[in-house]
Amino acid sequence: MFGKKMISKRMCREVSRMTATILLVATLSAAQVQTPADLRMPQSHNPLAPYIGDQVPVPVLANSPRLDRLVRDGKLYLSLKDAIALALENNLDLAIARYNLPIADTDVLRTKAGASFRGVNTGVVQGTPGGGVGGFGTGAPGAGAGGTTGGAGGAGAGASGLVQSTLGVGTPVSSYDPQLNVNGGIEHLTLPQSNLQVYGVPSLQLNTTQVNANFSQAFSSGTSIAFEFTNNRQTTNSPDIFLSPALNSYYRFTIQQQLLAGFGFGPNLRYLRIANNNKKISDIAFKDQVIATVTQIENIYWDLVNAYEQARVNEQSLDFANQTLDNAKKQLQLESIPQMDVMKAEAEASQRDQDLTVARTNLELQESLIKNALTKSLDDPTLQEMPVVPTDRMQDSDTNATTEPLLDLIADALKNRPELLETDIDLVNRQISRQAARNALLPQLSLVGFYGGSGLGGIISPGNTSTISLPSDLTGTWQNTFNNSSPDYYVGLNLNIPFRNRAAKADQYRSELEYRQASLRKEQLRKQIRIEVRNAQYALEQSGARVQSARKARDLAQRTFEITKKEQDLGSGSTYQTMTAQRDLSIAELNLVTAMTTYQKAKVELDRSTATTLEHNGVLIQDAVTGTVTASAQ
Repeated sequence: MFGKKMISKRMCREVSRMTATILLVATLSAAQVQTPADLRMPQSHNPLAPYIGDQVPVPVLANSPRLDRLVRDGKLYLSLKDAIALALENNLDLAIARYNLPIADTDVLRTKAGASFRGVNTGVVQGTPGGGVGGFGTGAPGAGAGGTTGGAGGAGAGASGLVQSTLGVGTPVSSYDPQLNVNGGIEHLTLPQSNLQVYGVPSLQLNTTQVNANFSQAFSSGTSIAFEFTNNRQTTNSPDIFLSPALNSYYRFTIQQQLLAGFGFGPNLRYLRIANNNKKISDIAFKDQVIATVTQIENIYWDLVNAYEQARVNEQSLDFANQTLDNAKKQLQLESIPQMDVMKAEAEASQRDQDLTVARTNLELQESLIKNALTKSLDDPTLQEMPVVPTDRMQDSDTNATTEPLLDLIADALKNRPELLETDIDLVNRQISRQAARNALLPQLSLVGFYGGSGLGGIISPGNTSTISLPSDLTGTWQNTFNNSSPDYYVGLNLNIPFRNRAAKADQYRSELEYRQASLRKEQLRKQIRIEVRNAQYALEQSGARVQSARKARDLAQRTFEITKKEQDLGSGSTYQTMTAQRDLSIAELNLVTAMTTYQKAKVELDRSTATTLEHNGVLIQDAVTGTVTASAQ
């Protein structure tokens, strides 16, 4: 009794979990994105359209007009919002991922005809260099479970160690598209005879004309129908053949219904249901791609700001060193300072010139990375050499912003992370396959029935007499065929029992194993996301403290420099002391810039780990789908 109660409770939990997952999938279906109009499969009422191939438009590699509007005085002035908008319109990672949406649509169309699904891509394209994506414990960011029919590591292998070789397993599914087969031909046959008593001629000649048609269609209930219609006309040179020409016509309507294996909508619509779910997975995966791309753009942008600020600090430092060197040379001429002070000033100016060269080349590299990320084409030499000026700056007050409590952040991540949403739908697909695999264990039992009729016509050969009245033309023959004068009908059962049934049993149990394996992967993913969010918040707090420390160090270095400079102006300090104080100030400013960049990137990572990147940047997913940013998103 206790064991039965435990089993009952377990079944209740299983049903509750599946019900919640199905409701989640139903909710997600209302939020599906729309496939770009230029990539949708064309629809036509032309009856010949199904037999004519469609062309996909050639990708447009011209940059969006927004890029030209941001150029002033030969420079590209770029805010973070502008950078994100340009990425949505031009980034090639998004352009590549955009094709996955209509690819998923083709699977839906394919499975409506009863064909198996080919699978969709759930990974993230990361062909844009310069902006790392992914936090603690991540491998390939955004590689969600499910959707594909095969993956890396061999046939049937999925991501993250999952196996999904039984996805879609079950009884064979017939085509739901009606099929018409028509064949006809003319045959002339000559048969030499050894005895005139049989046909009355030494060489029998038969001229046969036949036209046959067959129509068949299957339905998702496990029902299939077929209609066969055959017609035959034969003439001969034998006077002993009763009819010449002889007309034969026959039709048969057959219906078959599966009663065990393959019965009902479940096993017969599994491909379509999985394809529809894969379409939802593809939509979520595209959103994951947008999150990854926007995260990359943010990281590249803040690296650009960091390089820009470092170049500015090094320019100021070199200007001060050159000014100090000029003053030292003048003081040497007046013999107010020793030659050694001038040599130290020259060495310091040379070192700072080297630092500026490094900073400028790093800035040029970051400019190249941001232009590569925000354009479809860099063939224009002017654009290649165009400087990029970031208009957003890292503000000191940014580090004072408060974040939500950690538990709230984790709750948001568990609710919104694309990988978890993909896994939930993948589990629904696996449940569909489990049920189909169980159905496939049953013997094949089908109810078969057909009804038909036949007709005969022709012209009685000369010399033959008969009291039977037969039509002499094809029309009369067809009337006899369909007037039920010569019916043919049958009702029966076909039973096929595979003894031992080892292949189906192996597939069924394997589908159970894969489902349980995927369930464990979901729990592992939930734990990983918790760690990612915690790590991202800790990194934000640590980088905030680093900014505060760097700011204090910069303020102290500023005061030290001001005191040393005043002492030098009053004649009580040395040039070397002032140069050293200014160098310390430059180092403190560079450390502050680096700390603030790290803080900004930590905010970016926290947004990614909680799946709030698009919300916080005002990105509309449909803008990413179409590749055109609307005014409301600006």
